[in-house]
Amino acid sequence: MKLAVTYENEMIFQHFGHTEFFKIYEIEDGKILTSRVVSTGGSGHGALSRLLAEFDVEVLICGGIGGGAQVALHDAGIQLFGGVTGNCDEAVQAYLDGKLAYRPDVTCNHHGHHHGEGHTCGDHGCGSHSCH
Repeated sequence: MKLAVTYENEMIFQHFGHTEFFKIYEIEDGKILTSRVVSTGGSGHGALSRLLAEFDVEVLICGGIGGGAQVALHDAGIQLFGGVTGNCDEAVQAYLDGKLAYRPDVTCNHHGHHHGEGHTCGDHGCGSHSCH
């Protein structure tokens, strides 16, 4: 099985649609066999799900993600664990241990307007830019 995590400096990148890298793990018998960081090549939302499908990824762990990207992942047959923060390797191990803390209802659907004071997406505090 292959699992991907949105990646930046060993941490889960919090904005799926803007991620520049995925860390892709190959897993067998509940253990990580290999991992590697791959560039998204500047791909946008829909292209990111196609890129993951090209790598035969079955599971994605990420932070904030918009509804359109969620649909694209679903259509590509990729299971989503969103709203996750922290270290990539630790999150993958938590997933393998059945202890990953994630938000099944994570979404960022506020395109076209500024965040209000105290707004968060996926509990990561996305500041003044979009988190999809």
